[in-house]
Amino acid sequence: MDRKNNVSRRRFLGTSAAAAAGITILPSNTIAGLGHKAPSDKLNIAAVGIGGMGFANLKNMETENIVALCDVDWGYSKRVFDYFPNAKRYKDWRKMYDEMSDQFDAVLVATADHSHAAAAAHAITLGKHVYVQKPLTHSVYESRLLTKLADKYKVATQMGNQGSSGEGVRQACEWMWNGEIGDITKVEAFTDRPIWPQGLNRPKEVMPVPDTLDWDLFIGPAAFREYNSIYTPWNWRGWWDFGTGALGDMACHVLHPVFMGLKLGYPTKAQGSSTLLLTDCAPNAQMVNLTFPEREKQKGVKMNLPEVEVTWYDGGLQPKKPEGWPEGKNMNDAGGGVIFHGTKDKLVCGCYGKDPWLLSGRTPNVPKTLRRVENAMQGGHEQDWIRACKESPENRVQPSSPFSEAGPFNEMVVMGVLAVRLQGLNKELDWDGANMQFTNIGDTDSLRICVEDNFTIKDGDPTFNRVWTDPMNAKAFANELIKHTYREGFTLPDMPA
Repeated sequence: MDRKNNVSRRRFLGTSAAAAAGITILPSNTIAGLGHKAPSDKLNIAAVGIGGMGFANLKNMETENIVALCDVDWGYSKRVFDYFPNAKRYKDWRKMYDEMSDQFDAVLVATADHSHAAAAAHAITLGKHVYVQKPLTHSVYESRLLTKLADKYKVATQMGNQGSSGEGVRQACEWMWNGEIGDITKVEAFTDRPIWPQGLNRPKEVMPVPDTLDWDLFIGPAAFREYNSIYTPWNWRGWWDFGTGALGDMACHVLHPVFMGLKLGYPTKAQGSSTLLLTDCAPNAQMVNLTFPEREKQKGVKMNLPEVEVTWYDGGLQPKKPEGWPEGKNMNDAGGGVIFHGTKDKLVCGCYGKDPWLLSGRTPNVPKTLRRVENAMQGGHEQDWIRACKESPENRVQPSSPFSEAGPFNEMVVMGVLAVRLQGLNKELDWDGANMQFTNIGDTDSLRICVEDNFTIKDGDPTFNRVWTDPMNAKAFANELIKHTYREGFTLPDMPA
């Protein structure tokens, strides 16, 4: 197979083993991971996916050495290459890892969602610290894999949900844990996204691929399709093969205080509904309900942790304003919001957990028990990860969104995507989180999904001409959503025991 499109498996495996064995407690003037000194004790950082949010992340990492940049679209990324002229340039991260794995300590991954897991997982097996944009992964299995790999290789990890480092998340959690609103059995959350196209038929027009774009590499592990400019850049978020829609994009920001504050684990039940669901493109608006079982009361937490239902809205939908809501107050704060319904009060916060307040109007006086991150939303989130990279695994203070938390949290997020995509079964789904499987999808259950919505109006006469898939086995379809089959040339490391 062409070297450009295939990483040497023997090189990967050999280097991974050596890197894993080489992780030790290092002197403070040596970078943890590879064990070599970088100039001025700086990390050497490589980046995969730099044209969009990756550029913002890299600017927040400029305290370190940016040594390698990889992107499939050199036109979209030209400004980034120009900004870091001394970094070596690549289109294929596999080639970059093969050629430069002994020259960098850490990797930023900010590609389209479907490419996060492979780039991050192989970096971890090489002993590299990783920072991965949200959502962490495209599937449940990929989230579980990154969680376990990070634990096995003891690298510093961070998901790019920068609000998790912000003051609002910490304050909201401290209020809840102090029992300020009582026990919480219901949470409602929403985002004002999407702000990119969704609910679209798959385009039939085949366009010429721009000279600056390697379309095959953009497709990566997904099934091949012909190029159309609607897919990339940026608009990939709305296409199921590449993105996770509004929920995947924003729930990692909006729901972090929910997952963290309520000490959530795996949901046990999931149900989704939406505007017209299509095979290829995420719907215009969605609602997802996830049920989490009762959790054990934890030391230092004054509230009980009963069964809780978390309901998500997007596409312009919002929860009903609760009784006592201040007249005229916009529920949307910086792109979304959350309402925690407690037995004593209701706590409200915006996207990123920002600006928490109580519906009663009372301002709690609660001690600060959680570590604060300076300038969290202006680069502190990235810098906190860099700080963790330079600490030995034994003495490391974890950053705000390490994979030990971000992995299970992201499973919650992509579970919402599963609930939406399986809504045609017309039942609440029972989820066995430990084994990553639905327990009430039978071997003979089937569903159909709309391929095209050919609604037209001619002379005032509406015509409905929707095209549907043939009935397909629901269990097989669900299993494919849980763990994707990768296209030839793209692989994941094995799941650690």
